[in-house]
Amino acid sequence: MKRHAWLWMGCLFGALPLPAQENVKEEHVETLSADSLITGDARMDSLYRNLPEVLVVGERPVVKASAGKLEYDLPRMIRDRPVDNVFEALKELPGVVEQDGALTLGMQGVTVVLDGKVTNMSTQQLYALLKSLPADRIERVEVMYNAPARYQVRGAMINVRLRHRIGDPGVVQGELYGKYNQDHEASFEERASLLYNGNKFSADFLYVHTHGDSFNTTDKEARHWQQADGSTHLVDNYEEMRGRSHTHTFRLGTDYHLAENHSLSFVYNGSYMTGHNTQHTTGTQTADSRTDQTSWLHNGRFDYQTPFGLKAGAEFTWYNAPDKQWLDSRMGEQCLDFYTEAGQRINAWKFYLSQEHSLKNGWGLNYGTVYTTSIDHSYQMYYGNEEREIEREELPDDVRSRRREQTLNLYAGFSKSFGKKLMTDFSLAVERYKTPVWDEWDVYPVLNLTYLPADGHIFQLNFSSDKSYPGYWAVQDVVSYVGGGYSEIQGNPFLKPEIDYSASLTYILKSKYVFRAWFNHTKDRALQTLYQSPDELLELYRYLNFDFEQQAGLQASVPFKAGSWLNSRLTLIGMWMRQKDSDFYDLPFDRHRLLGIAVLNNTFTLSRKPDLRLTVDGRLQGRAIQGIYDIPSCGDLSATLRYTFLGGNAVLTAWCRDILETSMPCPQIRYEHQWVTNEYSSFRSVGLSFAWKFGGYKEKKREAVDTSRFK
Repeated sequence: MKRHAWLWMGCLFGALPLPAQENVKEEHVETLSADSLITGDARMDSLYRNLPEVLVVGERPVVKASAGKLEYDLPRMIRDRPVDNVFEALKELPGVVEQDGALTLGMQGVTVVLDGKVTNMSTQQLYALLKSLPADRIERVEVMYNAPARYQVRGAMINVRLRHRIGDPGVVQGELYGKYNQDHEASFEERASLLYNGNKFSADFLYVHTHGDSFNTTDKEARHWQQADGSTHLVDNYEEMRGRSHTHTFRLGTDYHLAENHSLSFVYNGSYMTGHNTQHTTGTQTADSRTDQTSWLHNGRFDYQTPFGLKAGAEFTWYNAPDKQWLDSRMGEQCLDFYTEAGQRINAWKFYLSQEHSLKNGWGLNYGTVYTTSIDHSYQMYYGNEEREIEREELPDDVRSRRREQTLNLYAGFSKSFGKKLMTDFSLAVERYKTPVWDEWDVYPVLNLTYLPADGHIFQLNFSSDKSYPGYWAVQDVVSYVGGGYSEIQGNPFLKPEIDYSASLTYILKSKYVFRAWFNHTKDRALQTLYQSPDELLELYRYLNFDFEQQAGLQASVPFKAGSWLNSRLTLIGMWMRQKDSDFYDLPFDRHRLLGIAVLNNTFTLSRKPDLRLTVDGRLQGRAIQGIYDIPSCGDLSATLRYTFLGGNAVLTAWCRDILETSMPCPQIRYEHQWVTNEYSSFRSVGLSFAWKFGGYKEKKREAVDTSRFK
């Protein structure tokens, strides 16, 4: 109670100059995973959303509408914000919310694409790339609550248009960046980027190195009921997790312009990661665990665009992630002592062909096809401790799997402008999804209506359907031990894709006040939820399909100003959510809850010469549910000081985040015989970063001649 009292007081204090900052964000109830619930490795992923905000400079509009999409001048929106990469910049868009480390838009999952090109990379791999790209690479951003089929994406989409040309031909520009962050342990980041613009040839290069240590704790209290004798066992464990990691990320992009609207492009993205984690558990259970992880990613994409609307492309992704784990655990008479080797190797290909026509009287026609195929080679091998007489039959079975997925998508659509006030966009996609378990055809309609009754007024009505496929590892028939061995993660080969239906209405007043209403219905909602086994002292984590999940909500985002020294934004969200599962083990449930969220963001201009700005952000989130979980209220109070000098080419940023150490919710279960409380650590963090932009110069004449070899 004392922590929450301080949180409320802190957020109220930060909100005193009520005009709030300049961005808007919708919030969505957090989704918990075994990673964040047990290992603590994803503790920073936050079980709540960091609400985005909509920045407005003066009265100039930062958004304009076209058929089915909103185009934002994001560089201007983040100009005064302490944002240094593309991922953080996207959270400044209206309706964008970070949920467990993933971005959502309008209370639904969102696909982020670069320059209109959908990638084969996994969501986490793409986010790693977005966090590596400097924010000043953004040229503009297109937001679609329901992307038409021609974008090769279903559901919400954010299209980030990157800057590929700067100034006159022959110009080179770059950035050097360094970051230090200290919570319980220290972490670091170094980044270098270059951008070259030739007459017809342009290229960009990026290298990022992130490294450091991590520390987090979990204090678990459980009352574990056993069906055989009706007894209840008390489990009181304290877990400490320490980790060290190094990640190298690199990107090379090239574009060659044959003529106007006639181009070739190639992009390569790669990464290499090593991680070492140890865990020590005391209490009812004593356990020691060590995990060594390594991963490689290679992704290449080739695109060709013609002046008459034809586009074609191919993409290849190779991913390999082996790991090793040692576990020695004791709880009562139960003993686990083994060594395991596991890994996943993915080979994925994607090919597409599309055509667009601009017809008379405001009509547009588009159609195309997309084919993707992937092969998942996964394995998990267990080895017992012969010295302690741990027999092989006491361990889970070894698994070696080769699983192929294929998707064929055919689509067609049209757009129509009725004067300058009404625009519509409709598309229909037919898709076949084939795996060793599923072979299904589905139809996906998308309808977008945009109405501009007068200057400064925008209405958008959207309807769409979507299907989300489970992760590769989630559908493998494997067993992994975490939390010292008391908790077990089980794969589910029969996990079905989610099918989502959504409708929303957005109203933007004076290009800055954002109001939104939405409703989502997700059939076969797939979530990973804890369940205490009634047959043995074991917690089970497994992705299961709920019957459905429903969400309905309202959002209002209102900016305020006080002279030239304060820009602020207040975001209020009210949401109703319902989750139902009639066959959740032996505990069917039908739960619903009302949830409230409030966010206040403030940017203070302390001085213009020198350029010194302070941001104070506060957030409060009410109680939520996830399956049989109860997620208590949580919040955050953070402050950032930003100093810009050398004509805007150098930026020094200092911050203190989670000042009151209340950002991490501690979920609990009180449902029938299920009784668990997990207290997760939450550490205040302080940090410092420095960015220096250089270049803008022309190459020497002889160097320009040398680059002609690439034409």
